[in-house]
Amino acid sequence: MSTPAYRRILLKLSGEALMGDDPYGINEKVVERIVGEIVEVGSLGVQIGIVIGGGNIFRGIQGAASGMDRATADYIGMLATVMNAMALSDAFRRHEVESRVLSALRIEQVVEPYIRARAIRHLEEGRIVIFAAGTGNPFFTTDTAAALRGAEIGAQIVLKATKVDGVYSADPRKDPSAKRYHRISFDEAIGRNLAVMDATAFALCRDIKLPINVFSIFKPGALRRVIMGEDEGTLVHS
Repeated sequence: MSTPAYRRILLKLSGEALMGDDPYGINEKVVERIVGEIVEVGSLGVQIGIVIGGGNIFRGIQGAASGMDRATADYIGMLATVMNAMALSDAFRRHEVESRVLSALRIEQVVEPYIRARAIRHLEEGRIVIFAAGTGNPFFTTDTAAALRGAEIGAQIVLKATKVDGVYSADPRKDPSAKRYHRISFDEAIGRNLAVMDATAFALCRDIKLPINVFSIFKPGALRRVIMGEDEGTLVHS
């Protein structure tokens, strides 16, 4: 068996990825498929941290747009990520894989509080760590949480799982001539105004030289190919 290209990763999953073709909520079949692919990667000896979004349940920015106080809306969105994280953890349990949910908001009756040293210990002991509640602060996205947690745990790469199989020169759904970038530097991505992650998350990854790979979580086997260092998605590097 080939050796994985990365020993420790941070996987960013959007809440929307969990609902599949449903209009909202959690699609159990989709969750089972995603978790199955993550378990396969874990069996290669890769230590896995996951940051999960909450957009399938509630999006803070949409709540704010409808007149809700932005900070309140963002806190509600953080609670939605906790629900998604618990659903993921239960799916790992069904696969007989140990996982832990660590929340930036303290809800100790149901999940552990986020403590960096505890997260690293769980990873070193072979558990999958699911980071919930974003950064614990309003006005920051789960992209930023992924960059931050990736830096804190010493991840070698941030994997951003999306609906599109990489970063393109234009929207491939609207422009059939759009080109997928196989590799691109942070500076090139900025110069071409490519939407890789939100600006805060992207700047953090650039400054600490933490590479990002954008790939499609809906493409069977894509996660494993990224982990093995194959040409999958788009690698954004320094």
